Amino acid sequence: MVLVTFAVLYLILKKLFFEKIHNFMEARTQKVKDQFDNAEAMNTLAEKHLADYKDKLDNVEIERRDILREARADADHRAKEIIGEAKERADDIVRQAGKDAERERLRLAEETRKEVAALAIYAAEKIIERELDEEKHMALIDEIIGQKDGAAWKN
Repeated sequence: MVLVTFAVLYLILKKLFFEKIHNFMEARTQKVKDQFDNAEAMNTLAEKHLADYKDKLDNVEIERRDILREARADADHRAKEIIGEAKERADDIVRQAGKDAERERLRLAEETRKEVAALAIYAAEKIIERELDEEKHMALIDEIIGQKDGAAWKN
């Protein structure tokens, strides 16, 4: 009897509860399995994104190096241009100073020529003023030539 009661009770429980519990447990197992599969898919996706970001970071580093290299090359090129321009300006200044010096030399030569001419005229006037004999004439010329180191020649 106990055995029959136990068997009947088992069948009733099996029909009413065990199937529901079994179905609940199966659903729960499936849900956990789906969550694990979903987590694994997300993990794979995250690893893929991580690899993509690492590639992008590597590319950014390469781009940064390229940009720095280009900036240095541009700076070197600009520095060379500036140095070249400065050299050209310095050469122009030197050429202009040479031209100015040559003009000044020519001006001084012209002034000297005018002074020599004025001195020659002055000497001629002195000779004409004094009607001298040849001895005095030669002495006067020597005197005038001796004055070339004097004030009349320095103007």
